[in-house]
Amino acid sequence: MKILITGNMGYVGPVLVAHLRRTIPGATLVGYDSGYFAHCLTGADALPERQLDLQVFGDVRGLPADLLQGVDAVVVLSAISNDPMGNRFEQVTAEINHAASVDIARRAVASGAKRVVFASSCSMYGFAEGGPRREQDALNPLAAYAKSKVAAEQALATLDTSKAVVTSLRFATACGMSDRLRLDLVLNDFVACAVSSKRITVLSDGTPWRPLIEVRDMARAVEWALTRTPEQGGRYLAVNVGSARWTYQVKDLADAVAKAVPGTEVSINAAAPPDKRSYKVDFSLFESLAPRHQPLVSLGQAIEDLKAGLERMGFNDPDFRSSQAIRLKVLEKHMAEGRLTDQLSWTA
Repeated sequence: MKILITGNMGYVGPVLVAHLRRTIPGATLVGYDSGYFAHCLTGADALPERQLDLQVFGDVRGLPADLLQGVDAVVVLSAISNDPMGNRFEQVTAEINHAASVDIARRAVASGAKRVVFASSCSMYGFAEGGPRREQDALNPLAAYAKSKVAAEQALATLDTSKAVVTSLRFATACGMSDRLRLDLVLNDFVACAVSSKRITVLSDGTPWRPLIEVRDMARAVEWALTRTPEQGGRYLAVNVGSARWTYQVKDLADAVAKAVPGTEVSINAAAPPDKRSYKVDFSLFESLAPRHQPLVSLGQAIEDLKAGLERMGFNDPDFRSSQAIRLKVLEKHMAEGRLTDQLSWTA
């Protein structure tokens, strides 16, 4: 099985590649990435891409046709990956997250690929009252990132999938340790606060609901999508990926981290304007379709692994929210030093 993974040099990619190398023996794994964050290694003992058969650098807005030759499956991880980046680069977010993702999927299927996996997001539910959101419920994307995922899903649903299985995995909010750790994710941020300063500052009032999923469980879901049959959800499927037991209010996440790092204080901004991104999600469809690929990592284990990873790195930067640990800061530094244009294309 030859698998092309776009955006493999981000946060999820290193964990996914290692997982697929273990679970699909003999697979040919090819990575395709722009390299924006290639240098953002966090405690890795070796380059994660060593487990690939081939790493190719390039922009997904112009993926070479020859890379799709002989490909059995494509995993589309490539994305401008959160609200701050999406708001800062709204046009680029639409180009990469929507247009390029759909283009790659369409070309892959036309070239003979039998599986396409699109990394989507539960953030498309936005502000949702009235119980956990199911896949058929109305979507309420509030920012460019979520809107781009909705647009991509709508286009993928219209693909001619007579000979392919296409899966949009609506992931809960990611968390957990990675060889390219992001600290602009809520649980990761809280653990970094606790380790670096023994003080967690919650920027909202702490009441929004968030479903989370650890990055290793994200990899397990991708594995399932790469191997599922049309009888498991149809030739095109959009499915919520996560677990009801991983749904928390933000303040509860902060408290859980504080308990795991003794001496940590929690500060909540009670005067903050309401955070409109609050939603619960129904994961029962994923549970019924993929009983052997359900999330296994607990909140406590995720926190302990993040804590251990940061301590192993000697992490002690209390100002990390302004540092290169934040993906938007990495892009802004590339631009300030003339390496990237405002359209996020390399200058040389």
